[in-house]
Amino acid sequence: MADDGYFPRPSSLLRRVHEERAVGLFYGQRALCIGALSPLNYVGTSEHSSAKLQPFRRLAHTAIEFERVFFGSRAEADEVLARVERLHRRVRGTLPEDCGTIPAGTRYSASDPELMLWTIAVIADSARFFYELFVRRLSEAEHHALWGDYVRFGELFGMPRSVAPASWRGFRSWWHAKLASEEMFLTDEARVVGYATAFEIPLPATHQPFKRVHDLIMLGSLPARVRELYGLRWGALEQAAFAAAVGAVRAARWTVPGPLACGSSVGSYKLVAATERWRIEHGRPTPQVKV
Repeated sequence: MADDGYFPRPSSLLRRVHEERAVGLFYGQRALCIGALSPLNYVGTSEHSSAKLQPFRRLAHTAIEFERVFFGSRAEADEVLARVERLHRRVRGTLPEDCGTIPAGTRYSASDPELMLWTIAVIADSARFFYELFVRRLSEAEHHALWGDYVRFGELFGMPRSVAPASWRGFRSWWHAKLASEEMFLTDEARVVGYATAFEIPLPATHQPFKRVHDLIMLGSLPARVRELYGLRWGALEQAAFAAAVGAVRAARWTVPGPLACGSSVGSYKLVAATERWRIEHGRPTPQVKV
């Protein structure tokens, strides 16, 4: 029998959501932009990253690895999981300075269940958001099944099931409380890298018209609290431009043949990483601020 992996088609809602290329092209950037609001998560990742000045190489690499878990066989997924587990063993330390309400000296670890839940949460909320924005609304039962898949995804990386809200409604309540809490704080570096990840995606010149649409959609996708912390403007003009951009993407999606609208986004991830590499080689890195 064929090995359908941990998220087999057609039973997995997670697989169905992530196979939409309209989701694959947006969710990772939004997840990292919002994820940067957790100082323990951000500092822990930054202090143990060899690609601090190449955020899109890291984003592309992570997205490709996630696709192997989402779509690959169990053997392929297990290779990724073992590799990540080895990396996570080294990610531990303490905050070097106060970060909002979190004092210097607070310990962080990649194996901390609460930090793992935040990582899963920003992915789950972002992918679900874009699926419903571009494809269709999910029912309550589908939301619950999708959240169950994300909890399973977290478990594969070592997150204990007990730390995760037991239902979709429970997750939404936890999510809104988390975003509204005083724990959310941007370090100077997180502000630069988080913004760049969302709005400075490196694309070839031929893709710049899409880039403008992309940026409008990314801005409108962010929760109000996140826009506030980044100092991003959002008014009637931005709302109207966002609605027009979403309408254009929805219309385009229905004209694209199924095999092109769904499937792996690895080719796009590699294009972004290659463009970032070209820019660095030509003295035009993204972000263009030293971090």
